[in-house]
Parts: sequence; C-alpha cells; structure tokens
Amino acid sequence: MDGGHMSELQDLTTLVRAATPLLVIETVDEQRVIECFRHVIAQSLRPLWRWTLTDGLSRLDFAQPEGQVAPDATATLEAIRASGEAGVFLLFDFHPFTRYAMSLRMLREIVQRQRSVAHTLVLVGAKIELPEELEALALRVPLSLPDIKELAGILRGEAAAWQREQGRRVEVDGEAARTIVRNLLGLTAPDARRIVRKLIYNDGALNHADLPELMRAKFDLLNRSGLLHYEYATASFADVAGVSRVREWVRRRRAVFLAAEPDPALDPPKGVLLLGVQGCGKSLAAKAIAGGFGVPLVRLDFGTLYDKYQGETEKNLREALRSTELLAPCVLWIDEIEKGLAGGGEDGGVSRRVLGYLLTWMAERKAKVFVVATANAVRELPAELLRKGRFDEIFFVDLPRADVRGEIFAMHLARRGLDPAGFDLPALAAASDGFSGAEIEQAIVSALYDAAGSGLPPGQATLAHALQQTRPLSVLMHEQVAALRAWAQERCVAAD
Repeated sequence: MDGGHMSELQDLTTLVRAATPLLVIETVDEQRVIECFRHVIAQSLRPLWRWTLTDGLSRLDFAQPEGQVAPDATATLEAIRASGEAGVFLLFDFHPFTRYAMSLRMLREIVQRQRSVAHTLVLVGAKIELPEELEALALRVPLSLPDIKELAGILRGEAAAWQREQGRRVEVDGEAARTIVRNLLGLTAPDARRIVRKLIYNDGALNHADLPELMRAKFDLLNRSGLLHYEYATASFADVAGVSRVREWVRRRRAVFLAAEPDPALDPPKGVLLLGVQGCGKSLAAKAIAGGFGVPLVRLDFGTLYDKYQGETEKNLREALRSTELLAPCVLWIDEIEKGLAGGGEDGGVSRRVLGYLLTWMAERKAKVFVVATANAVRELPAELLRKGRFDEIFFVDLPRADVRGEIFAMHLARRGLDPAGFDLPALAAASDGFSGAEIEQAIVSALYDAAGSGLPPGQATLAHALQQTRPLSVLMHEQVAALRAWAQERCVAAD
C-alpha cells in the first residue's frame, strides 16, 4: 500500500481505538469501506459488524449465525445498545432512518453512551445529510481514492479476466497503459474498473487510441455539478489564422508543461489571458492552445457558478476547480472572465470572494492545469487579475491585418467547398478592412444565401456586395474598439 492509504488506515485505527462514537463516510464504494475496516480491526481487535436493510446485522470478522436480529432500524439499534462488547458497526444507507424520532433518539443515546458501551457507529452512503443535533456529534471522514499501484492492479485484473473469457491475450501498449493508469487517478475503484473494462472490451486492446474516450468518461463522472463543459473538438493551430506569437509561445513550453519531472530552473507554465475585440478568434485560440499542448480542454462558464444561496457560489467554484485538477494535464478555459468578476460591491461581496479564491488557486495549484482566460471588456476586469505574475502572458487578439484576412477568407471558403483560388483574395482582404474573423465568416454565409436565391454560384461580386452591406463592430462601436486597442498597445503582447 502507498503512504497516503497507510496514513488513512492509521487515522481510522486511531479513531476506532479512541472509541470515536459516530463516523460518517460518503462514498459509493462500499467494498472499499469494508476492506479498510478489516485492516483497522486487525490493529484494534474489536468486533466488526455490517448492517443493511436487506440483510440486517451480520458479523464481518468471523462467521456468526444469521438472522438473530430483525433488519428494521429500531430492532438494530436496540441490539447494538444491548451488546456488552464495544464494536464497530458499519451502517450502510442508514441515514434516512434518522428522520424518525425513535431512531434518532436511540442513535443519539448510543453515541452519547447512555446505557451503552463505547461502540463506534459508521454511517456509510453516497450522500449523507443528518439532522443538526446528530451532525454536531458526527465526525466526517474522507475516504481516499485508489492510488497508482491499486489502479494498475485493477487494469491487470480486468485484462486477465478478459483473457480468461476470450481465450486470447489483450494487446497492451506499455506506455499507453501507464498513461491510462495515471489518468484514472481521482476516480473510485468501481468507476475505474468500469472504464478499463469498457476500453478493453471495445477492441481487445489498450493503446493510445483509448485515451480520448477515457478522458471523456472520466470527465462525465467528475462533472456531476454540470459547471464544466468538455470541449471535444480542440482546434489545431493550423485552423486559426493569425495568433502566430501564441502558437510559438505554446510550442516552446509544451515539453516543460507535460514533463513528468520538470526542470527545477523553469517555472511550469500557468496560463495566459487573451484580450481582444469580439469575434477575433479568442475562443478558437483557446481551443488551439489545448490542441498545441495535446491535452483535453475544459470550459468553465462563470455565469453558471453564481447561486442565490449564501456560500454556494464559492462552493461551486471549489468543486469545479477540484474536478479540473483531477483531469490534469488539461487546459481550463474561463470564457468571458469579466462577467463573473465584475460584480463589485453590488452582489454582497460574492465576486470579490470568487476572485480571491481564484487568485489563490492560480498561485498555489500543483496540478498541471493551464488556465486560458478570455475577455472582451477589459475595463471591467479587476486590477488584481492583470497584475504581473498572475498570468505568464497577456496577449491581445487584434482585428486581423490584411494578409490574415486573406487567410480567413481562404479558410472559410474551403470549409464550404469553394476553391479559394477562384477568388481574388487580396481584393477581398482590402474590402474587409476593420472586419473581425467572425464578421468575414458571416459575410461569406450571407453571400452564399444571396447566390442560392439567384440560382448562381457564389463569386467575387457576390462576396464584395455582402461585404459592402456589412457594418463591422469596429465602425458601429468605433470609440470602444479604438479605446481597447489603445489600452492594449501599452500593456499586452500582440497575439500575432
């Protein structure tokens, strides 16, 4: 066993030896709880009992005749209180009975040692909510998740089981198997076993092709709060016009970010802030950064974090960031970050506390989570977020230059089955001065509709006409866009 698991068993053993009256363990992995307590009672020499509503009380540490006590809650608690020998009682899914006055009273009397010896009761369930008067007497104990060694054992066990069943060996790529085991960290043993089994039964092999499916399955298990979005299609930098400096920046840091043993002289990459004019490809750049690092992209929607109940917003953020750490190495994309941090004092201080927690996490996290924050309204961003050292770099994604606009036209025309060679791209680039990438795409879409309406194939003239009909944001909101560009010139690195 690893050090973490050993120390957990020592902690449990100490609690049992100290006759702690009531422990609460939230988990779906009941077998793991039983195994832990088998180890514990080997050290503390106390009888170990299990209770379920279907089987009632049964002795786990040695055989005992079944069915001596009726399985209902009251009879069970009576039997526990009447037992003259202090024992450990694992009560599975017992907590619903604490809503009943009689069960609650008897449980409290046992816990408070009224007419009862010093038993240790352990309430086990997926989610345990207790009445206040019982919660005050309970000690919640986190159950550690399987370590690398145990997960490797699960993988070997599942491969052996498949082999026995199919009569042939599982084709295992050693390096891929090690990566799979590493990526199973953060899951319970049953969840890890289920995923490994699925990967093996897909094709009788474990190789690098299994990694995307593993990450998706892991994400689905960890994202029970629904606050994160897994972006399946991470773009390659080849699909993003411009952003050449971002591309080069990522290329230089990829090996350091992914290294198992990073160079102590180099700080691991933490994250970048992408500011820019709306529609200029910040979101595409965020996806391309994940593609450049070759890791999954997880998007956090700051808007969904906010909750009307006191303290829930911060709890949501803690849960989301913890889930992200368990998916490491990955890129965490916080889109339109200013929307979640611009509350000032008008929201009871929630946005200040969220900012404080986010900054602390960004400074202290050990997991390989690279943060990409994107923002449009830079003046709404808190000064603390822009301070040197929060992000490795602040890039400004500007309106595309003429040559980049030509690339954007070529990309979108080709994507829609049109040959860019049939168009005068420099002329289109000149006619779209001040357009963002998104506005160029919309002009092409508009030209395609016009052409379909007239029954003619779309050509240079149709596109030129669509551009003339479009008033870009840089014209409609000239002052705001000009002010943003002037601000960025002093403070940011150009993305291209």
